[in-house]
Amino acid sequence: MNELTVDFQQVFEAPGIPSEAEVQKWAQLAWQGEDPSEVTVRIVGTEESQALNRQYRGRDYPTNVLSFPFEAPAGITVPLAGDLVICAPVVEKEAREQDKTLDAHWAHMVVHGMLHLQGFDHIEDDDAEVMEALEIRLLMQLGYGNPYEAEETEQDS
Repeated sequence: MNELTVDFQQVFEAPGIPSEAEVQKWAQLAWQGEDPSEVTVRIVGTEESQALNRQYRGRDYPTNVLSFPFEAPAGITVPLAGDLVICAPVVEKEAREQDKTLDAHWAHMVVHGMLHLQGFDHIEDDDAEVMEALEIRLLMQLGYGNPYEAEETEQDS
């Protein structure tokens, strides 16, 4: 297994936010790369999430996880996967609405974001099937159930 370094930044406080060790474990499991790398995981509130979502995706609302893959300039090799920005209040709200444990939903958001950093996508149906199957398998390795079962009736993302 190739080592992944997690730079953990928690700038929002709330009950139920996972520990740095948990985030490290989840991110490491989802790291599919063949080389060691580094990722920044930043836990934020709704204000920062909304500002970043508006700036980078043109969507003026807070969202669960934003993935910013690192794009090195031509000819430069740096072992950085990128950044994940996870909005704690949105994750908590979604877990409640989708009848999931907070821990399971946090694990899913970290795994989901890590896969995005590695080029996985869910825009096209075929790509979504591949990404979701990998998420389900990784989360099962962590002891969590299928994150998509509870929300299949209310697919809105």
